[in-house]
Amino acid sequence: MLRPFRAWRVSGRGTMGPMADSQNALFPGKQFISTVLEALETKTQMTGSIAHRYLMRAAMAGMIVAVFYVVNYAIIGIFDSLGVGGTSMAGVGRVLGALCFGPALVFIYYTRSELLTSNMMVVVVGAYYRRTSWWRGLRVLGLCLFGNFLGGLVFAILYRFSSLLEGPTGEMAVHSVETKLGYLSSASGIGDLFVRAILCNFMINLAMLLIYNGYIHEDWSKVFSMIIAVFVFAFLGLEHSVANTVLFSVVGLTHGIDVPLALANVGVALLGNFVGGGLLIGAYYAYANDDTRFLRRTADKGSAKPALPASGGSGGPRQTRGSAGAS
Repeated sequence: MLRPFRAWRVSGRGTMGPMADSQNALFPGKQFISTVLEALETKTQMTGSIAHRYLMRAAMAGMIVAVFYVVNYAIIGIFDSLGVGGTSMAGVGRVLGALCFGPALVFIYYTRSELLTSNMMVVVVGAYYRRTSWWRGLRVLGLCLFGNFLGGLVFAILYRFSSLLEGPTGEMAVHSVETKLGYLSSASGIGDLFVRAILCNFMINLAMLLIYNGYIHEDWSKVFSMIIAVFVFAFLGLEHSVANTVLFSVVGLTHGIDVPLALANVGVALLGNFVGGGLLIGAYYAYANDDTRFLRRTADKGSAKPALPASGGSGGPRQTRGSAGAS
């Protein structure tokens, strides 16, 4: 049975009453939850009746990541070979590369493409409010991951027949892959990879939280939020399962890669991303904005109030039965 979700409470004829004002102050993220649940309904319908179109949306997200990831490594490669007064410009390249990778999330959002990592948050919120089953939620995530991979693979094939991944750009991409696969050489490295994956999707979904909660209306504010979130993950070297999948596909077709290690990296990153986005943002805010128990306690207190005296026809006070219910 689906759990009802009250996006707002209305008193009188279309005006917000004192109870609604109190609830909005106590549960300020209700607009965020309402928006996420609406998005989940669309995703669930698409993965059922028109799954191929949902795959197309997911594939576009993979393509966008593939383009901006190469731009990131191209910028890093250029500045890595530069020096000013004997000082390497590699740090400047990392900053500029991360900034230029940031718009990837902006393009994904405004093209209405489907990205696995933000859908982790959406599915968990829906599962908490019983708007979807775990099977349907996994179908949304599974098809999204597959579509993201296909989109990245398409561009990896295109790169295979171009010179874009040659020279400094290819060297930086290969070095990044070696670093990512190197985490799997020890237990502490796997733990490091897991933590980086948690923080990565925490930042991505924190940006989506700012956008979905209804407090940001201007497009430039939304764009800035997304660029900064991606900048943090790219500059700090955090681990994004979809970005890694795309990168491994690109480097694998152009330079070769250890497939089992690449799959292991993506597996750990998926778990970490789920914790960071699905639990630390999705489950966290779903619970924080669940007013079910609050309304039940309020209704119980109202029904427990003593009856008010009323004047009867005989001139003496008489007791009337009080009643209260959840509105």
